[in-house]
Amino acid sequence: MNATLLAVALCLASAVTYAAAAVAQERLARRAVARTARDLLGNGAWWWSAGLNAAAALLHAAALRYGPLTLVQPLGALTLVAAVPLGARGAGRRVAATEWRGTLATVAGLGLLLLPASGPAPDDTLSVAEALTVSGATLAVIALLTARKDPGPGLRHATASGLASAVASALTQTVAVAGGRGGSLLSARVVTVALLVVVFAVGGMLLSQRAYRGGLGAPLAVVNLANPLAAAVIGMVLLGERLQGGALGIVLAVAGALAATRGVLLLTRTAPGSVRTGESHPLPAGHVTA
Repeated sequence: MNATLLAVALCLASAVTYAAAAVAQERLARRAVARTARDLLGNGAWWWSAGLNAAAALLHAAALRYGPLTLVQPLGALTLVAAVPLGARGAGRRVAATEWRGTLATVAGLGLLLLPASGPAPDDTLSVAEALTVSGATLAVIALLTARKDPGPGLRHATASGLASAVASALTQTVAVAGGRGGSLLSARVVTVALLVVVFAVGGMLLSQRAYRGGLGAPLAVVNLANPLAAAVIGMVLLGERLQGGALGIVLAVAGALAATRGVLLLTRTAPGSVRTGESHPLPAGHVTA
């Protein structure tokens, strides 16, 4: 199996595991017993969801060892696709027609995105200075997104979670590639970047937990849009990653992005738990806020 196929296989396994964790987090977020950090830490179900997140993160880290950010991060949107049937099954309902259309559009879009994104295995890594700069800038943006005190922070926290996850992935790739070259895993560079990975990975999970208080669909969709966009910027600006195929590759990437966005929007139109007969009900404005 070549590096690209291995990266895709690991991404698929990671997406399914992340989806199971997201469904578990969304259920906890809707309960009064999981409203504070202390409640979460004392809840066995939350630790189960945290374990699923950790397993998914390890699979994602392995994928980053064999595939570039521009390939691995778009596949994260499959988390949303997997979460749809898992969430429907947990709610005791069938998947709505709108959800199926959204799933097909998302898969088609991802397929188009993968063609120009399927580059060689990653070789470049972030320096300590670059890692610290990216981390500092991201923390500042996250602080701006989460500073406001209002009754509707769901999508802002979801955006912040997507940014945190994207940075964690870029940093993880640095650790994975540097370690895979036979370098010391205890070097100052690797240890520093690894600590930053932990900060952003845990922060991203807690931010998503906060975002899911108003539902799973729209916040998870925003997470899966913000994540690959931010990762693509990091990959192209700092890691020298490029889309393959020249002008045709750019056209395919744009078409894939539009199709995937359309699919994600369709998937956000059905309220989790509100469909019992397979019919979809659009969400009222503001319904998805936490």
